[in-house]
Amino acid sequence: MLEISNLDSVQQSPPREILTGAVQTLALPIKGMTCATCSTRLERVLNKVPGVVKSQVNLASEQANIAFDPQQASPEQFYQAITQAGFTVPTAGMEFRIGGMTCAACSARLEKVFSRLPGVSKATVNLATERAVVTAPSGVLSPATIIAAAQRAGFTAEPLSSLAERRAQEEAESTARERHEGRQLLLAALLTLPLALPMLLMPFGIHLGLPAETQLLLATPVQFWIGKRFYVGAYKSLRGGAGNMDVLVALGTSAAWGLSTWNTLLPGTGHHLYFEASAMVVTLVLLGKWLEGRAKRSAASAIHALMALRPATARIEREGKVVEVPAEQVAEGDIVLVRPGERMPIDGLILDGRSQLDESLITGESLPVSRGEGETVTGGSVNGEGLLRIRATTVGAESTLARIIRLVEDAQASKAPVQKLVDQVANIFVPVVVTLAFLTFAGWWLLDGAADTAFKAAVSVLVIACPCALGLATPTALMVGTGAAARHGILIRDAVALERARDSDTVVFDKTGTLTEGQPAVAEILPIKISGKELLRLVASAQQGSEHPLAKAVLTKAQDLPLSPPQNFRSLPGRGLCTQVEERNLLVGNLRLMRENQVDLTPLTAQAQALEESGHTLMWVAEMDSAPQLLGVLAVTDPIKSVTPQAVAALGAQGLTTVMLTGDNPRAAKSVADKVGIDHVIAEVLPEDKATQIQALRAEGRHVAMIGDGVNDAPALAAADVGMAMGTGTDVAMEAAGITLMRGDPTLVAEALSISRATYRKIRQNLFWAFIYNVVAIPLAASGLLNPVVAGAAMAMSSVSVVSNSLLLRRWRPGTQLK
Repeated sequence: MLEISNLDSVQQSPPREILTGAVQTLALPIKGMTCATCSTRLERVLNKVPGVVKSQVNLASEQANIAFDPQQASPEQFYQAITQAGFTVPTAGMEFRIGGMTCAACSARLEKVFSRLPGVSKATVNLATERAVVTAPSGVLSPATIIAAAQRAGFTAEPLSSLAERRAQEEAESTARERHEGRQLLLAALLTLPLALPMLLMPFGIHLGLPAETQLLLATPVQFWIGKRFYVGAYKSLRGGAGNMDVLVALGTSAAWGLSTWNTLLPGTGHHLYFEASAMVVTLVLLGKWLEGRAKRSAASAIHALMALRPATARIEREGKVVEVPAEQVAEGDIVLVRPGERMPIDGLILDGRSQLDESLITGESLPVSRGEGETVTGGSVNGEGLLRIRATTVGAESTLARIIRLVEDAQASKAPVQKLVDQVANIFVPVVVTLAFLTFAGWWLLDGAADTAFKAAVSVLVIACPCALGLATPTALMVGTGAAARHGILIRDAVALERARDSDTVVFDKTGTLTEGQPAVAEILPIKISGKELLRLVASAQQGSEHPLAKAVLTKAQDLPLSPPQNFRSLPGRGLCTQVEERNLLVGNLRLMRENQVDLTPLTAQAQALEESGHTLMWVAEMDSAPQLLGVLAVTDPIKSVTPQAVAALGAQGLTTVMLTGDNPRAAKSVADKVGIDHVIAEVLPEDKATQIQALRAEGRHVAMIGDGVNDAPALAAADVGMAMGTGTDVAMEAAGITLMRGDPTLVAEALSISRATYRKIRQNLFWAFIYNVVAIPLAASGLLNPVVAGAAMAMSSVSVVSNSLLLRRWRPGTQLK
């Protein structure tokens, strides 16, 4: 599943490799992308690698997701293709202490073992120091994977750097990079200010002028030293067969600097200088990229906050002592001690102690929840006042926190369907702009005969065009929107689920565990010919070992009775069961099962009808001798969640149709629906028919959101336009759903639809402004109404405005409506 390892920088999502049948998916961090054309070009390059099924490159998260056939392609081919396209995959070296080596053959063998791991570019094992250094693209391998490989080879391995040390290193690298960019920006501003000052003072009647040679000395380092990144980016882009934003900036500013230098060194050729334009454009674009970087890091804050939830170390019991180890080294079954105020390093089961746990950053639940012996805890939650002794149940990639991070990362790295149009535009953007700039120059030259005006207009066209805003419009909104949702317990799997959720007009609920508490209890026992106690004992004996909620209710009621083992047990999905208990051949199930076996229900029909109308679920019991004989009925009630009526009302207020889909009898189902305000009921549906019912609703032209929590809901969740699984339900349901609600709270359904609409609204706003900016700005520049400096400022600010608009999604809260 998910492996978290060294990150090259805090704004990059860690790569991961997921085995999904014959196709593997590899996610790699990418360095060197500057605009939408870069991501589009790299995507095209990766799709051409033999064996690649599909690749997606995300500009905002700086990540490439590659689905490929491992029989035809390997990660090394992707690194090579990425490098040849002019980009880089950051690598990191992980160091381990190795135990069990006795000779040079051991170290050589272990090097081969490490070298065969996916993505490893270099592995060095030193026998003398008992150290191993494994180099791979940042995060492709977790320490746990390398440790497991060493153990399979007969050695032991222990990481020499802890998660805390790596995280501190990542933060330090990010801070150093930001400071470097800030210093370069400051230096560019100081060199540019004397060039810009005369232009700024001119409106006030103050005319200052610097000698041409001085302007050349000031502008040259800005153009070629501080602005070197644009030339490097342009060269790599053109070498890869496409153009990007760097090409436009390099062309425009180089033209301005070059003509000015020509006029300076050969004064008789002309008198117009554009040094202030070239320097100011470079400075303003750098300012825009610096602000954009800060905004993008802010947009990715949800992932960083989730990663920070896992503590760096854990205290475990070993050989009668409590030792502190890195959290990633905790193994399943270890006994972990968690003191008051500390975060849980793992998912586990409480063996001793009781406390209040703060799970707000995982489930979105603001109030602490009480947990005691025998109950489960989730990694990342904060222990309140008690000392807890916990047995680790899931660790590493399988933990709840790791799976949440995986879901959020996948959502942020995915592409919305509307992004396809953006990619097509970005693919031809730069050639079109260069052509327009040439036509602008030619047009002004022919019509006006003024080379100065023609030159200014052409440079303005080159500088003002901005594919960056187009490339950032969708992914930044997705990053912020899915991050905001995750903070409130709503995990959106991908951009497709988000888009489909906002189109929903019909919401279908499963009943048990979704609208109800999912903890039914036996309320009435109506026996015939045997005592109520005996009827309960027989039914409980028949249902031993069953995980069905109704079976648990019966077993709880009969916990003090002596039970007999069932024989010849056979489950009848959607109906009940048949088995043999103490020479009695029993049928236990619903009305459908009794009718199929022609059991006479007349003696209890009136009482059963009254119980159903009051919302009870009935378990009929019959003995199959020479003729079927009714033994009685157990009435089970499952309390409705207190928030359910509020949740259904919130959906109704949004104009949505609500439907309850259940295997329960129609009278009981209608009783529950009437109490909570559900519009329509579809009852007595077999588990295998739930998906068919969803497909029937979709065939009517409805956009269906399905809410469920059980294994039998998984096909229906997958069949709906968008499935929403309760996080309190089964893993199968969560895997089939596009959205996971971390709390068993149906009010989150309306909130999930709300944040999906808000996020998509931001995507549309961003795309509108990005498109309209270029539609309006390029003609203005071509008409000579904008000079290059104003064009540079506008281009720099367009990307910042798009990212800033996306960041407004961080204000989203449950119950709010953002515009």
